[in-house]
Amino acid sequence: MSQRARTFETSSQRQDRMDLNVVVLGGRLAAPAELRVFENGNRLMRCLLTVRSERPARRIDVVPVTLWDPPEGLVASPPAPGDRLMAIGTVQRRFWTAADGRRSRLEIVARRVCPDDGPPIDPEYPLADATGGDLR
Repeated sequence: MSQRARTFETSSQRQDRMDLNVVVLGGRLAAPAELRVFENGNRLMRCLLTVRSERPARRIDVVPVTLWDPPEGLVASPPAPGDRLMAIGTVQRRFWTAADGRRSRLEIVARRVCPDDGPPIDPEYPLADATGGDLR
């Protein structure tokens, strides 16, 4: 029987630990992406990605993805339903008040959305594996 070594941290070490909120999501576009243009010129693209999982149980999740100020190429040639996409960003919880009370939902706020034909390379936002190595 193997035993894991326990490590103990001081309270200052716990305070120095950084939280991490990074999501890499790959799936298929479930429906046409929605583009909103606001009065100030900002643009918002929303889409739904279907993500298949086989383990621990077979399932399909539909995940909302939001991208602020999408690149012109993505707006000019939006992906079609069924296209494979990769989204990189963070998980955020949105709150609002509806007729039936306070509501919330989780969504991915993407920094980047691209066709899933290989990992995107962004020197300002490198991806790291569990050992801290750069995946670029």
